[in-house]
Amino acid sequence: MRETVEENIEQQADMFGALADPTRLKLVKLLCRQSGNVLCVNALAGLLGVTQSAVSQHLRVLRVVGLVKAERRGYHIHYSMNLEAMDRYRNVLSDVLRIQEPHNEELCGNHCNKKEK
Repeated sequence: MRETVEENIEQQADMFGALADPTRLKLVKLLCRQSGNVLCVNALAGLLGVTQSAVSQHLRVLRVVGLVKAERRGYHIHYSMNLEAMDRYRNVLSDVLRIQEPHNEELCGNHCNKKEK
């Protein structure tokens, strides 16, 4: 079954939006390198050279789209990548970037002015 351009567009936009910020992208890359280990906000802030408040706000965005998981350990919250969500998003990215045969959409010739001087 072929999907239309509109299918899953909100999920795709949320994922790309969350990853569009350089600090969030750095957080994702840093957490991906932890091989399942967790890091607290203080450690992440120190490693990235940004404030704890900024890290917390960026992590909130990543949690909303499901890319990271939070786990309370004592007084601190530790973060790790959500591997199940990463697999889903990997598939979303693959679907978005896959070259497909045109189907229901009209071809360019139907929209462009064919008169050339």
